[in-house]
Amino acid sequence: MRLELPRASWIACGPIGLLLVACGDVEPRTGGLGADGVPAEAMGETSAVEPRTPPGGSEVVETVADAPTVVFVGTSLTAGFGLPDPGVEAWPARVADLARAAGAPIHVVNAGVSGDTSAGGLRRIVRLLDPPPSVVVLELGANDGLRGLPVADLERNLGAAVDSLRLHAPSAAIVVARMEAPRNLGAEYVDAFAAVYDSLATRPGVVVTPFLLDGVAGVPALNQADGIHPVAEGHRRMAEIVWPILRARLLDAGDMP
Repeated sequence: MRLELPRASWIACGPIGLLLVACGDVEPRTGGLGADGVPAEAMGETSAVEPRTPPGGSEVVETVADAPTVVFVGTSLTAGFGLPDPGVEAWPARVADLARAAGAPIHVVNAGVSGDTSAGGLRRIVRLLDPPPSVVVLELGANDGLRGLPVADLERNLGAAVDSLRLHAPSAAIVVARMEAPRNLGAEYVDAFAAVYDSLATRPGVVVTPFLLDGVAGVPALNQADGIHPVAEGHRRMAEIVWPILRARLLDAGDMP
């Protein structure tokens, strides 16, 4: 049985996690299509807290010739849900701004899909690898945590995503954006959730960032009214967390001067 969560807000709760606090009634489940065009109800992809975006995500094109391609596979956080102009304001676009300012423009493919779980991201990852990118950034797990899905599934899905990348885009560097589980699901769940990302960080060629929402989650001024999705300034700060790590991967690959 899947845990159904009410409409909620993130509140900072100590140095290692977050608390999910109910602030309204459970929203009714609605129909729709999952990331692969399968009915969302059948695939377990409907979220009580996130509406869906089109399955293909969006693309931000940097017009500089021969710029390395960075594919961002993620949830509504990556898609820029609720922003007036996600193509400019979402954190992948902000990363592109930082790359351009550093004199090393990148071609960004934003494959964020609102409501996506680690299972959904895994299902669509292969079709995002043609042509093979220089770097793939995985921002997956937030919705697994919000729904209280089994940590074993998260571990299996993220591990399989890395394996798929190794098979289909062996030269691509892999960056995983660390997520944290809601604290109200209990210390055992929170610790097991964190251990998934710790384990990924030990795999060759995989780099895990600090918590993507560090300094953003639980700060009202940096989040929209739902308390979950960051405003433009929050996305700018998220980009600043990821950019140094991405920059190092581009340098290692010889894709940055």
